[in-house]
Amino acid sequence: MSMNSFGHLFRVTTWGESHGPALGATVDGCPPNVPIDAEMLQQWLDKRRPGQNKNTTQRNEPDAVKILSGVFEGKSTGTPIQLMIENTDQRSRDYGDIANTFRPGHADITYHQKYGNRDYRGGGRSSARETAARVAAGGVAREAIKALVPGLEIKGYMTAMGEMEIDRNRFDWDAIEGNDFWIPDADAVQDWENYLQSLRKNHNSVGAIVEVVARNTPAGLGAPIYSKLDTDLAAAMMSINAVKGVEIGEGMNAARLLGSENADEIFMGDNGPEYSSNHAGGILGGISTGQDIVVRFAVKPTSSILTPRQSIRKDGSPIEVITKGRHDPCVGIRAVPVAEAMMACVILDHLLLHRGQIGENQGTIG
Repeated sequence: MSMNSFGHLFRVTTWGESHGPALGATVDGCPPNVPIDAEMLQQWLDKRRPGQNKNTTQRNEPDAVKILSGVFEGKSTGTPIQLMIENTDQRSRDYGDIANTFRPGHADITYHQKYGNRDYRGGGRSSARETAARVAAGGVAREAIKALVPGLEIKGYMTAMGEMEIDRNRFDWDAIEGNDFWIPDADAVQDWENYLQSLRKNHNSVGAIVEVVARNTPAGLGAPIYSKLDTDLAAAMMSINAVKGVEIGEGMNAARLLGSENADEIFMGDNGPEYSSNHAGGILGGISTGQDIVVRFAVKPTSSILTPRQSIRKDGSPIEVITKGRHDPCVGIRAVPVAEAMMACVILDHLLLHRGQIGENQGTIG
């Protein structure tokens, strides 16, 4: 029974472990004649790549992607695209002490309870390193989206990290790519860095909130019940390592609003319907409205810390655990490009589903 694939028409299967020889993705359903080469995909992997600054893990992986199939003379052929990323900087010795120990906050104990064995080197399949394969697949999805809907743009950023939170009155799209934290406020970067480095020196970690937006998405993507666009987006984001909660649009805060506040009023504009606000996050009844699609998720603090925590061994005996190795003090930072990749895969999947069922939008207004 396979549980390593997601998507309907655009389908991605990831494979590999954190400390194995390689990991990668098999991408099936990409339309033919989409321009794709390794350099195109590498730009997205470089956003996620570890070891680039002092605010993330110091594991130094080039994350160089190789295209093994499905692309000929720089274009997709319509057949499965096989992507591979070799692991080159594993330090498996860092994990020898936990071969028979369950680390608190990790999937060690549940993997053992389910399978009866586990790859303890860096968490094996449960490691966040698996997300490199998703980012590579997301690069393929971005190129296909570019061919189908040229103006569609996907952008992720952090909105909170522990006690730190962005000031939305200072929101600057152009600042996001220019700092280690992917935050839309260049003036706040130093405070965020000071806060994170203080936690790191104290052998601790912190959680974060990541927001990802798809702009210029056409109306009509999704379905009313079992293939809702927001359902698939929520599942995609929830599948990212360490994510513990997902919101669409206003999300949990909608429970605090009155109906008169939450309902986005509709007006007729020069180019079709326009909305007074976007509490719905660009999706109504599982179908895109044409507004920005806004998804937000919470990432828990990194469980691998040098602060001692109580746990047990396989034989049930107690033990105090200190997790050594190279770990992110806040996994939310490198979750941003992963969120963008998952958004791209889901959006492309629904573009293809919509095209297969409807073609062009059928319901005209005005």
